[in-house]
Amino acid sequence: MKQPFENIVAQHADTVLRVCRVILGPHDADDAWSETFLSAMRAYPDLPETANVQAWLVTIAHRKAIDVLRAARRLPVPVDELPEEPTGPGDAARDDPDLWRAVRDLPDKQRQAVAYHYVAGLPYADIAQILGGTVDAARRAAADGIRNLRRNYPDASREGAPS
Repeated sequence: MKQPFENIVAQHADTVLRVCRVILGPHDADDAWSETFLSAMRAYPDLPETANVQAWLVTIAHRKAIDVLRAARRLPVPVDELPEEPTGPGDAARDDPDLWRAVRDLPDKQRQAVAYHYVAGLPYADIAQILGGTVDAARRAAADGIRNLRRNYPDASREGAPS
């Protein structure tokens, strides 16, 4: 028997929010998070009991984040700085704007692969399915993303940096 949807939200809310923040930044992450769980709630009754719920939620979050990115490209609003401070669990940007800049500057596929593997803990097979490529391509995108972070983030050797 499937667990109640409320339990799914409680178990995976923080991971989905962190993924949305890595992909979108703190400004649009909350909206994508909300849209993710609204869509998931509608689809949950049809989800097979054997499904990987975390991968399923990250897939939905990925699609919602892509929707937000596409909308932003249609209506760009340049700003020098974010209008509000990021908050919440696992948000390194609050304490380290250089890290946030380095993550934001990664190419989309690399940033997404790093988020899905290192933040959400998904295996490369799930990441490949989400991104629409091969397992090798997902592994390469994550490795390239980490390499670029190490090169472009001045304090990559600091404790807590992905290895």
